[in-house]
Amino acid sequence: MSEPGGGRGFGSSVPQRAPWSLVAATAALCLVSATSVWTAGASPMSREEKQKLGNQVLEMFDHAYGNYMEHAYPADELMPLTCRGRVRGQEPSRGDVDDALGKFSLTLIDSLDTLVVLNKTKEFEDAVRKVLRDVNLDNDVVVSVFETNIRVLGGLLGGHSLAIMLKEKGEYMQWYNDELLQMAKQLGYKLLPAFNTTSGLPYPRINLKFGIRKPEARTGTETDTCTACAGTLILEFAALSRFTGATIFEEYARKALDFLWEKRQRSSNLVGVTINIHTGDWVRKDSGVGAGIDSYYEYLLKAYVLLGDDSFLERFNTHYDAIMRYISQPPLLLDVHIHKPMLNARTWMDALLAFFPGLQVLKGDIRPAIETHEMLYQVIKKHNFLPEAFTTDFRVHWAQHPLRPEFAESTYFLYKATGDPYYLEVGKTLIENLNKYARVPCGFAAMKDVRTGSHEDRMDSFFLAEMFKYLYLLFADKEDVIFDIEDYIFTTEAHLLPLWLSTTNQRISKKNTTSEYTELDDSNFDWTCPNTQILFPNDPLYAQSIREPLKNVVDKSCPRGIIRVEESFRSGAKPPLRARDFMATNPEHLEILKKMGVSLIHLKDGRVQLVQHAIQAASSIDAEDGLRFMQEMIELSSQQQKEQQLPPRAVQIVSHPFFGRVVLTAGPAQFGLDLSKHKETRGFVASSKPYNGCSELTNPEAVMGKIALIQRGQCMFAEKARNIQNAGAIGGIVIDDNEGSSSDTAPLFQMAGDGKDTDDITIPMLFLFSKEGSIILDAIREYEEVEVLLSDKAKDRAAILKDPEMENEEPPSSENDSQNQSAEQIASGSQEVDLVDQESLNSHPESLSPADTDNAASISPSEQNSNPTENHETTSLDGECTDLDNQLQEQSETEEDSNPNVSWGKKVQPIDSILADWNEDIEAFEMMEKDEL
Repeated sequence: MSEPGGGRGFGSSVPQRAPWSLVAATAALCLVSATSVWTAGASPMSREEKQKLGNQVLEMFDHAYGNYMEHAYPADELMPLTCRGRVRGQEPSRGDVDDALGKFSLTLIDSLDTLVVLNKTKEFEDAVRKVLRDVNLDNDVVVSVFETNIRVLGGLLGGHSLAIMLKEKGEYMQWYNDELLQMAKQLGYKLLPAFNTTSGLPYPRINLKFGIRKPEARTGTETDTCTACAGTLILEFAALSRFTGATIFEEYARKALDFLWEKRQRSSNLVGVTINIHTGDWVRKDSGVGAGIDSYYEYLLKAYVLLGDDSFLERFNTHYDAIMRYISQPPLLLDVHIHKPMLNARTWMDALLAFFPGLQVLKGDIRPAIETHEMLYQVIKKHNFLPEAFTTDFRVHWAQHPLRPEFAESTYFLYKATGDPYYLEVGKTLIENLNKYARVPCGFAAMKDVRTGSHEDRMDSFFLAEMFKYLYLLFADKEDVIFDIEDYIFTTEAHLLPLWLSTTNQRISKKNTTSEYTELDDSNFDWTCPNTQILFPNDPLYAQSIREPLKNVVDKSCPRGIIRVEESFRSGAKPPLRARDFMATNPEHLEILKKMGVSLIHLKDGRVQLVQHAIQAASSIDAEDGLRFMQEMIELSSQQQKEQQLPPRAVQIVSHPFFGRVVLTAGPAQFGLDLSKHKETRGFVASSKPYNGCSELTNPEAVMGKIALIQRGQCMFAEKARNIQNAGAIGGIVIDDNEGSSSDTAPLFQMAGDGKDTDDITIPMLFLFSKEGSIILDAIREYEEVEVLLSDKAKDRAAILKDPEMENEEPPSSENDSQNQSAEQIASGSQEVDLVDQESLNSHPESLSPADTDNAASISPSEQNSNPTENHETTSLDGECTDLDNQLQEQSETEEDSNPNVSWGKKVQPIDSILADWNEDIEAFEMMEKDEL
């Protein structure tokens, strides 16, 4: 937890608050008063450069929004790789992700208030007319209550808020007569049946046309919902009540919040991830600030700001105290068990927690906000994007990145709080990475794997609703926005609700139920805005001093530990303490830990926990030594637990008409040429005969000097490799024989050896699932000669086009559609580690094991599904750094939409299987060529 005076508390406390309208506005807007404070360690960004970056954001939004309107509207979302709209029932089901889609032009509604923030008032007026003319909210489709609330209801209310603002200004929207508000009210009433439970917690899904539990509704049998799903309703529902005077919406949202508060774990004051909506029992008892809980905390604090109910602030502060006591281990935020909060529930973090530094800024707790944000930024600098999940030693756990905006959100709020130009540079990096790695001809594509640079055919609506809004405001001066942004509060989807709602239609009885459940410490509840003079007590280097010790936390190379050891030997001083030498009973070692900012906590179950707070170290050098020590301890504690891991590889089609645009995620082999240590292998592909490759090839002349395609099954992978190598192949691609399998729905694995010495295999071998393999096979049927590149990650297309072998090709010109690889694997590094017991710690540190092994990779299966041989990771700690590569893990989502035969205009054509017709894809690529990308 933060020390007093370091940014944790508010400037002062007052027993009697000022009139609420003033206090609400002050609490929400206090951040801007600090913008004149900036860190001397970073150079101020010129007004010209800020304008240039702001204009760049506008152009990026135009690219995304324009392509949605041209290629997808009125569909819910754009599929940017195939330049068409995504409609429920006409595309393969993606499971719960599709519950956001309701055939109500989701992206358009979600983008309404973004248009106004970006000064596109004419486009906003046109968009509102389209919504009123085209959008139908009475569709027979099952949608997520949570997603529909924050995206659609929030989008309509945000659009209404800015429509009436523009109308008052007298230039635009003079015809507007609350039509968006009436649509919002209609939608609100459609969502109300979801609250028909004994607890008051809503069902997670509802049918827009038939509601809940009717046979035709196809929903209403669920028993569980996530805490955020039930606890992220109060802003939109209360705003709807305040706008319309219909109190029922706010009443229902308050009842759900009251129930969640009552069901918190009383000893820890934490809530779980998933709760039974009928009994109130916790189904998932782990607790954190990321997925499943995140916006519940956000809405408690923001409900206090918007509505003026003290109980919301009291509840937030109670939870926040528990978060900082148990979950926060700066710069990490690790999930714990609600009943045993000193026990970590998992050893990885998800990307959604990136919103939390922004919430801490609103709370006034700046120091941990800076620490966590800096840690996340170091991960981004390593991978270009924030992976969907990453481990405590900063390796990729889930490699996807759906263009989430939470990190940009926190960057904006930290800049508003500190005025530090460092955060402008962070924003500039985000812009550059989006344009370089995610931009495609028809918009911006989500990253399927941040390590290989492969894309996914999705551009979620929140990308337009949030990302461009926060990035534009980051670089905008007050005069660059046509209204005062300080008069509004952001919802979790970045929709804008006016603060004057706090004094409008207050008909809800505000019973303070908080004190019924807990004895409150008044010192923790502060009522006023953060005071910037306390946040930055005469120290312009405050923010930089917090960031500096974290610069190497996820660095590819070791921190300065090796250099420090050499310098210590030369000077005669003792070298820094190494993890392998540490003994918990040695008083001198404990004193060194204290100097490095490392605390030793003895847990009740006999284990010992090490936690580092870099800011508590005696110096920046000691803090760096502490980071290295924690990294080494993580390696020691996990090396006996984890098998040898290899990262995913890439198969990139480089011949005409692809020119490197198609990148397929491939599994590596535990034998043959290691593509991470040798130059990539490039060649034309040819099918082997027999296709299974389990005997001597009968067509050696066809595979000689080429990359052989072979089918999985009937023999070991190593045997296949030897047979194609003997035939003269320069590489091999094994294609899964399980028809329809895909890296989208199945976890990638390594091809294991046959238990014998495989040193004789010298060619690279990669594995493709059926879907990815079919793309190559269909390309061969279409073009006969297909050339591919086998590598550890996708190669820059510019480099491919410069290759001498491509000189006779006619590639299209392009600056923005490159599918460049993302950054290299993150080297290990962590701030926290749990140790098994004190006795083993005192005597044999090499036998340490982590408290949780969620991030251990799955064992590599062999061709015959036999038990694989375990290979444990060995880590050198004698002055050498080891890259700890992480196995790609993706969740399987197999739910199919129950109503696949719905038509949606002329712009979208239905498909009948997992793979789109390959001919359509070929036409799309040829079209891209002609468009001079």
